[in-house]
Amino acid sequence: MRARYSAFATGSLNYVFRTWHPRTRPIDISPTPDVTWVGLEVLRTVDGGVSDDTGTVEFRARFHRADRKHVMHETSRFERRAGRWVYVDGDIA
Repeated sequence: MRARYSAFATGSLNYVFRTWHPRTRPIDISPTPDVTWVGLEVLRTVDGGVSDDTGTVEFRARFHRADRKHVMHETSRFERRAGRWVYVDGDIA
């Protein structure tokens, strides 16, 4: 989760694309030029350990857009695929 957040924040969208499950990822991931990511807070994790094939992460990500502060609150689902964790989908709170 932290690596994906960092990739969004630094514009490394190739990394975001590669770590998104092929079943659920969009065809193209385009940057949002007026968004500045300013912080990530991981609230809770369930599973996702070395012996797990699935896991969830609840987080809050803070960002600025058009000179306003915003918060994205999501519970994300991940799966281990070929030994690597990939984002499947999430529920926005």
